Amino acid sequence: MNNVITQTNCPNLNLVNRGKVRDIYDLGEHLLIVTTDRISAFDVIMAEGIPQKGYVLTQISKFWFEQMTDLIPHHLIATEVDDFPALTHQYRDQLEGRSMLTKKAQPLPIECIVRGYLSGSGWKEYQQYGSLCSIPLPEGLVQSDMLPQTLFTPSTKAELGEHDENISFEQAAELCGQETAAQVSAVSIAIYERARQLADTKGIIIADTKFEFGLLDGQLIWIDEALTPDSSRFWPKDLYRPGSAQPSFDKQFLRDYLETLDWGKQAPPPKLPQEIVTKTSEKYLEALKLLTA
Repeated sequence: MNNVITQTNCPNLNLVNRGKVRDIYDLGEHLLIVTTDRISAFDVIMAEGIPQKGYVLTQISKFWFEQMTDLIPHHLIATEVDDFPALTHQYRDQLEGRSMLTKKAQPLPIECIVRGYLSGSGWKEYQQYGSLCSIPLPEGLVQSDMLPQTLFTPSTKAELGEHDENISFEQAAELCGQETAAQVSAVSIAIYERARQLADTKGIIIADTKFEFGLLDGQLIWIDEALTPDSSRFWPKDLYRPGSAQPSFDKQFLRDYLETLDWGKQAPPPKLPQEIVTKTSEKYLEALKLLTA
C-alpha cells in the first residue's frame, strides 16, 4: 500500500469521470469508484500525491457506511477486489484497498453540509454578520465554539475547478424537491450526530462534514464518501480549545501551509515540500487508526 497512485490506468474499463480525488469506472450494472492519492485544496489539485490517502478514505468510508445502515441505505457493495467483477482483477495493484464497487444512483444536485462547530468560512461570516450561511447565531461565540444546534447548510455542486456556493434550504428544495430536501436535511443531521458521538469516544471531534445522496429506484441512498478527513473537519479532542483554529487530522493542515505562501489559489499549484506531504499522510493515517481501533 506504499505506492502512491495519483491516477489510475485501467484501459479495459470504462472511465466515466476523473474528479478531484476519485476515478470512476462504469461497469454496466455497477460503478467502480477508485480513491486515488490526489489531494486538492482551495479547489486546486496538488501535483504531489499523499501516501496511503486513498486507502484511508476508502476504509473510513466503509467503516461509517456500516455504522449507519439503519438510518439510510448506502451505495457500497464491496471493497475487496476478489468481490469485484473478474474484468477488474487485472488491475488489482491499482485497486487493492482503495476502491469500492457501488450501486448506481442518480446524484442529487446539492452538497449536504452539516455543521456542529463554528469554523472555516462559517467563522468568517459570523465575525462579519453574526450568522452562518445566513442563519442568525447568538452573540458572543468564539472561533471553534460548538454551535447551539446542529445546522444543515446545503451548497451547489460546482464543476471541477469552480467553487461550491452556499444556498438556503428553500433553494435546495427548488433544486431537488421539498420532500427530498427535507429528507436529506433530517438524515444528514442524524448521521452527523451519531458519528459525532461515536468519534467523541475515540478522541475525535467532527466539527462539520459534507454528504452526497442520490436516488435509486425512487429511494434516497447515501453515496460518494462517508465522514472522511476529506469531507469533514476532524479535530483531536484532547487538544480542543475554543477561541482559535484547531489542530486537525484532515487536509486543513495542508490548507494552513498553503495560506503561508504567496500563491493565488489558482492552478498551477505550488510544489509541496516532502515534510508537508509526509505529515499530511500521517494525519490521515492517525484518523483511521483512532476511529477503527
